[in-house]
Amino acid sequence: MHKNGRVSVALTRAEARRIAVRAQLLALPRPASLDEVLTGLTFLQYDQTAAVAFSHDLILWSRLGSSYRPASLSDGLADRSYVSLRGMIRPMSDIPLFRAEMAAHSAPDSQFGTPGAQHWVDANDRFRRDVLALLDRDGPVPRSGIPDTARVPWGSSGWNNNRNVGMMLECLVVRGEVALADRDGREPLWDLAHRVYPCEVVPLEEALRIRASRLLRSLGIARKIDAGVEAQVEGVRGRWRVEPSFLDGPFEGRTALLSPLDRLIFDRRRMAELFEFDYNLEMYKPAARRRWGYWAMPILHHDRLIGKVDATTDRAHGVLRVDAIHQDEPFSPDVLAAVHTELHDLARWLGVGLDLPA
Repeated sequence: MHKNGRVSVALTRAEARRIAVRAQLLALPRPASLDEVLTGLTFLQYDQTAAVAFSHDLILWSRLGSSYRPASLSDGLADRSYVSLRGMIRPMSDIPLFRAEMAAHSAPDSQFGTPGAQHWVDANDRFRRDVLALLDRDGPVPRSGIPDTARVPWGSSGWNNNRNVGMMLECLVVRGEVALADRDGREPLWDLAHRVYPCEVVPLEEALRIRASRLLRSLGIARKIDAGVEAQVEGVRGRWRVEPSFLDGPFEGRTALLSPLDRLIFDRRRMAELFEFDYNLEMYKPAARRRWGYWAMPILHHDRLIGKVDATTDRAHGVLRVDAIHQDEPFSPDVLAAVHTELHDLARWLGVGLDLPA
């Protein structure tokens, strides 16, 4: 018991890792459905990098295996069982948890990378009304179909300098006035939010509490979340919050290949502290400076991250080409066989052959 009366628990690193793996649905038994995965993870980052497969599809394959069909995610977005909110695919039923925050325009400017985003919208109120009127008349429409009538250009030193339409859409999504309604191939289509979102609104304080609780449940153990119970991890400085439902129960691990954007490893500090794993996404590095590969996939074995697979899907030749299996420590024959089994399943899911290193 903590001195202020709150419950506090002590965990070994292994216990903390197992909580994280279970929470991210990477232990056995596997989840039974796409709905179960999206509900459990709370969100899925949409990403079109496709060295092996789209990252969001790879994350779902890691949980569901080769029974997962990407068309089922597309169908869920099309029939609005799921929705993309600021690049994150969520169950549509969760949107009421965000509506009060949207209505209050309470999202901090830092979310846009540069201070003053909402002030910029206010300075371009005519532009904002032009966008809303166009969507009201013609929506859903692609960004390319929205004229730029900004009076004050968006200014930054980064990639989005003078990209007024894109920044206005992003700001209006935060304000709850615009939503991503559909896609035409890879092209997002935008519409008025009230045509896309359910009308229910959960009060802000309650919504923030529920969102914090669900986020911690999806991670198992994390810092800076106002939910769960306090925990200390042996050998790791600082205090954590842990989802109490994961403190008991058996752990049955398995082997999994992860997207570099998988939430188990997305927080690199947490990854290093709990898993003691050395890893970074190297796609932005020059080839000569890469240690593991352009899109090297971390290998999870039970509660440890043990290596990386450098692989690329060569669609022209119909093969998943594995250039290297990097072993942080030499694999036992059983572990290597388990990694090969996952690679065969990945190739089967992709519908291609498998080319393993000699």
